[in-house]
Amino acid sequence: MVLTILGALLIGLSLGLLGSGGSILTVPVLVYLVGESGKTAIVESLAIVGLIALVGAMPYLKKRCIDGRAVLFFGGPGLLGTSLGTLLSHGMPAALQLLIFAVVMLIAAVRMFQPMSDQAAHQARPWWQVALAGVGVGVLTGVVGVGGGFLILPALVLLLGLSMARAVGTSLVIIALNSALGFVLHTAGHDTVLHWPVIGLIAAIGILGSLLGARLSGLFSPLTLRRSFAGFLVLLGSYILVTSLPHALQGTAQRAAAVSPLSATVKLP
Repeated sequence: MVLTILGALLIGLSLGLLGSGGSILTVPVLVYLVGESGKTAIVESLAIVGLIALVGAMPYLKKRCIDGRAVLFFGGPGLLGTSLGTLLSHGMPAALQLLIFAVVMLIAAVRMFQPMSDQAAHQARPWWQVALAGVGVGVLTGVVGVGGGFLILPALVLLLGLSMARAVGTSLVIIALNSALGFVLHTAGHDTVLHWPVIGLIAAIGILGSLLGARLSGLFSPLTLRRSFAGFLVLLGSYILVTSLPHALQGTAQRAAAVSPLSATVKLP
């Protein structure tokens, strides 16, 4: 339980300090510290991430620091992508989902090693590029249960030219919307047993951690924080990759053998 609380606190701190990245820790906390199955952890992660993002977005809503255009052109297609990703996940083994999750973590680490500009000097891209990026982030949300803030933030800055402050607030709204839809689609019509006390505990501690992280963020260099967190993601992502790859390959081989008609039905004269 102590490790679970520390993991939840780390989720919130990373969100408060970095503005992204915290949700990518939720599935590992649920799987390796709480002991949930991969499928259950992904669904519960959506609930936890959605709650933390919703609370985190409130101050930005009060300050009117949300870009409605970005929510429409990026978040709208993101909901479509979440629906598609959720449908895809239903036919995936948990080991394959964790394998994809590990790859996503390593991609996130690469993104976080790169400095983020705080100026809205980027030229806005065509709407279809924005929409396509939104669909891609939504698919990841549906498949592996991550909010995708590490992808949403640079996309909002680079594709729509938002300042970092508006990008963070807008990103939290989009994460909350994607997570809510993904959670509903994962649970509707499925006998998924969820552990609500675990969801409530991790979400509450994560929210407190995010508030604490926001207060402490001015004490550290943003680039140093991002690169330190990126190094941690490399270690954790590599561990998940190594442990999930054999199970994913074994499951693929078993499915291939099960659907092969030659070995079972063809008889030589």
